[in-house]
This record gives sequence, C-alpha cells and structure tokens, in this order.
Amino acid sequence: MHHFLVQNKLLIGVLLGMIFGIISRLLMLRTDYRQYPTYPHGRIIHIALGVIASALGAVAVPALYHKDYTAITFLTLAAQQFRDVRKMERDTLTKIDSLELVSRGATYIEGIAMVFEGRNYLVIMSALLTSMFAIIVNFWIGIVAGILTLLLVEKLKSGKSISHIASVEPAKVRVDGPDLFVENIYIMNVGLKANQQIIEERGMGFVLTPYNSNAKVTLSNLGQRQAILYDLATILGVYRDDGEPALIPMAKLDMGNGRLGVFLLPQEKDENKGKEVILRVPILESAVRMPTEASVNEEGAGNHG
Repeated sequence: MHHFLVQNKLLIGVLLGMIFGIISRLLMLRTDYRQYPTYPHGRIIHIALGVIASALGAVAVPALYHKDYTAITFLTLAAQQFRDVRKMERDTLTKIDSLELVSRGATYIEGIAMVFEGRNYLVIMSALLTSMFAIIVNFWIGIVAGILTLLLVEKLKSGKSISHIASVEPAKVRVDGPDLFVENIYIMNVGLKANQQIIEERGMGFVLTPYNSNAKVTLSNLGQRQAILYDLATILGVYRDDGEPALIPMAKLDMGNGRLGVFLLPQEKDENKGKEVILRVPILESAVRMPTEASVNEEGAGNHG
C-alpha cells in the first residue's frame, strides 16, 4: 500500500484534491427556502462546475511539479468561465424576479451571483491545497490538509446577518385615517376603506433598531430592505395578488433615529417567526457601508457592524 502511494503520488494527489474539492462544493450547495439553485437541474449544473473547478485546482500542483508553468494559464481561463457563471446567474434571477409577487431586488440578485462565483474559487483553493500537501509531503498529510480546508470553507461560505447589526421587535400596525404607521414610523397612504380593513385585520409590523452608525446606513440601503421583505414574504407568505399596490410589503425609515419600520400582510401571522426570519436575513455585501471608518470620523464602529 505504502509502495503504491509513493509510486503514484501525482495521481493520488490529483484524485485526493478533486475528492475534497467536490466535497467542499457539496457542502456549499443547498436549496433552501429561496428555492435556488433549483432541484434537480440547477444543482446538477453547479455540481458539474464544482467538479471542473476541483480538477483545475488539483492538476495545478503536478503542472508546477513538472515545471510546466504555462499550464497555470488554465486557471486564468477558469476565472473567466466563473465570471460568466456569475453573469448567467444574474441574468437568470433577474428574469425570474419580474414574476415574483415580492421581488428580490437587484442588490440581492447581485449578492447571490457573487456567491456562486466565489464558491467555485473556494473549491479551487480546497483542491489545490489538498493536492499540494498530498504530493509534496504524503497521502495522509494531504487528507489532513483537505479536512482543514473543509473547515475553512464551512467558515467562509456564509457572512453576517441582520442579527449582527440590529435588534428586531414586533410593532403595532396602526391606520390613522388614510395613513398607515408601524409604531410611529409612517409607511404609506391607503385610500380605500376595504384595504384599510384588510390591513387592520392581517397587518404585521416590525421595528429594526440599528446598533451603530454603520448599521444605520446599511439598513437604509434599498436593496437590503428589499431582501428583508423578500425573505419575510417567502417564508410567511404574502396576502396580495398582482395589481394591488396598497397591499405590497414595505420598509420605511424613521428619519429621526435611523430605525427601520417593516410592514407586511402575511399568510401566516406569526410575530415570533417573523422576528426570527428578519434576524437571519443575510447582510448583502453591496449594501454594507462603514462611515465610521472614514478618516473624518474619530469614533470607531464599536463591537457591532
């Protein structure tokens, strides 16, 4: 066994790198409440891309081992292909979004597309490091390196959520004449009596209080607000149909202190579940702003943000 591993260390290294690369892609691939990637065909596409990415990462080490430096140019071709994957995901989700009762929004779509591109690079990293240690040291060290890369992938595969930047509390939905409020935050004007009655019966509201200045600016981003509304509507359902603008979920700022008021008409009126959904909404990378890091601001962001 030992003799076989030594004699075929390049082949073993490549195969081991591919195996751990594919495992890392499977760890990062999950069809959740957003139903994306779709099952089974969307998942098949991304698994196939993961196999290709793992192969590219694994064979890079033998190429360097034999001083075939021109083979590394394949990695640049891979980068171009994965940028095309990002464009493909963006275009697909944009087309789907026009048919949603509550849309994801351009910022959420760009975040999803960015994630799919970035995860292929994590697969390449996992395969490359596993292959490198398996070839340079030995088979068993390669397995240890592969396991460590899987732990790193698990840590890097997801970012922060709303719970890191704001507190969330259920709030009273109030209709004062034609004006709709969540607590004391003005949401919109509702003219029809029938819609006012529906809102009073089924309306649900939440108030998000940011922890610091960075969180205030992030929550004010329209894309981040739309992501909150989309996740709520997806999990709790939405009591509306196409062509009913008065019943659409909305999120508006309290201009005085930066709090965010969220209003929706859910199919399932469960405030505890709604609060948990908002706390788990991902913070979109394109929505993150950190004004406290600017040189003109002396105070830092603190522990949150």
